[in-house]
Amino acid sequence: MSDALTRLLAVQDLDTSITQLQRKRAALAEKSGLAALEAALSGLAAEQSEASSRRAALLSTQKDLEEQIRVISERRGGIEQRMYAARGSSTRDLQAMDEEVRHLTQRRAELEELELAAMVEQEPVDAELAALAARGAPLAAQVEVLRAGVAVQQAEIEAELAQAVASRAAEAALLPTALSDHYETLRARLKGTGAARLIGHRCDGCHLELSSVEVERIRSQPPDTIVTCDQCGRILVPC
Repeated sequence: MSDALTRLLAVQDLDTSITQLQRKRAALAEKSGLAALEAALSGLAAEQSEASSRRAALLSTQKDLEEQIRVISERRGGIEQRMYAARGSSTRDLQAMDEEVRHLTQRRAELEELELAAMVEQEPVDAELAALAARGAPLAAQVEVLRAGVAVQQAEIEAELAQAVASRAAEAALLPTALSDHYETLRARLKGTGAARLIGHRCDGCHLELSSVEVERIRSQPPDTIVTCDQCGRILVPC
């Protein structure tokens, strides 16, 4: 086996390791259970958001009613003061003011009932929010613990990746240009594996058996000859 083909296999092994490390990193959240907990926490957050929106609407209604009650109370107070100051006014004027006071009093009572209803409606929403918070607290704690654990594992994987990428770059830089280009083309087309070992009669890339005649032909070639698997097309290196 030539030095170039030996180095090509080293590059392929490093590419395989890099791909495996990247997949391992991506799968950490799923394997650790973090993804499931985050999804559950996200679902609770959506429920809390919806309940908070309902509570906010009830509070807005309550505040609007409080403002209407305030305005009516001020208006009624003003009329009552005018009535007190206008004792000598005509009976008709006093009756009109008295009628308006009674109307405002009735309207304020109606608004106060509506305000009370809005306050009562808030109680189950507040209870719902409290229950959601109680359910979310332990989940959030678990998520934090798992995130910390995943972060440690990710850092370890990143260190391995950095080392593998650096080694890969060093090995690939020493490959002949034509061989490197051919390998990269095959690797892009064949799911990351552009070169494979010929182990016995089997291609270690596609895991298919080659005929004895084909294996003999390949093994009889000069060490630096570039041959490919007649089953998958990968560069095949006899071992």
